[in-house]
Amino acid sequence: MDLFLNLIRGFSMALADSVPGVSGGTIAFVLGFYDEFIGSLYVLTHGTRELKQHALVFLGKLGIGWALGMGSSVMVLGSLFTTRIYELSSLFLGLSLFSLPLILKEEKQALSQKNRLPFFLLGLFVVFVITWFNPAGGKGVQVDVAQLTPTLGLYIFVCAMIAICAMVLPGISGSTMLLIFGLYVPIIGAIREFLHMNLSYLPVLIIFGCGVLTGIVGIIRIVKNALEMHRAAMVYFILGLMVGSLYTIVTGPTTLKIPQPAMTFETFSPLCFLLGGIFLYALDKLRKFSEKKLHPEGKSFVHCFGSAFFLLQKFLCYGKTPCILC
Repeated sequence: MDLFLNLIRGFSMALADSVPGVSGGTIAFVLGFYDEFIGSLYVLTHGTRELKQHALVFLGKLGIGWALGMGSSVMVLGSLFTTRIYELSSLFLGLSLFSLPLILKEEKQALSQKNRLPFFLLGLFVVFVITWFNPAGGKGVQVDVAQLTPTLGLYIFVCAMIAICAMVLPGISGSTMLLIFGLYVPIIGAIREFLHMNLSYLPVLIIFGCGVLTGIVGIIRIVKNALEMHRAAMVYFILGLMVGSLYTIVTGPTTLKIPQPAMTFETFSPLCFLLGGIFLYALDKLRKFSEKKLHPEGKSFVHCFGSAFFLLQKFLCYGKTPCILC
């Protein structure tokens, strides 16, 4: 039963991670295992041998479900990219745009610090710089082994590190980050080709996987500290990234293997756009219901994350000389 439950959890996270605008971390919270998920990632690199074994078992079950979910999602998305790219772009635009009011509502206290507004502009600027100067943007980048250069490989590695960080950040998904970097369509396409036994895409997936693992190993404590010590600045920065990502969604069709024109009013699909908003509204209602059930005292999502981290830290250091974590 435990195996089946975690397979379903991982499968659900993968479905969310595969589309821009929805975070797998949000799904983990809605389903009630976010604290255990983040704690397991942390223990994997900082815990005792016994705790690491427990974390590996838990993450292994999640990972199997995640792989199945991502494979299923990629097979569908990969085929739709060539036939329904503008409908997909409209859906992604709805998911991303309608998620902004949710963050504004949840982060009223942080956003009240108007002196942190420059970090919003910094987020916009980062998206602008990446969009105009990245080696994957606007030209239908090829990521098979014949086209893979050291520069592109390093770029993919770094982007994977940053994208996996989005899994533990509230409000922004790894797929959104890949869209900003111009790699969302190429990576989804590479996974689909590999599932069809096209091994010429294996090197880029290995590079991407190594970037993901590096991000997991090095990012958990950094994210925790940033959210606790500089929360307002982080929220403004994330909002800047999300607003900037709207442009990258519109220009997303230009990153196809055979580039297509950017989305216009003529190719925009209002129905798919609204479907994205309806889905997010339903997800938000489910999240609030889960939060009320799991934390009736009214603690926030990030507060629960911080509390879980603090308890884990004390457990690891109980009866020992205070370590660097304390």
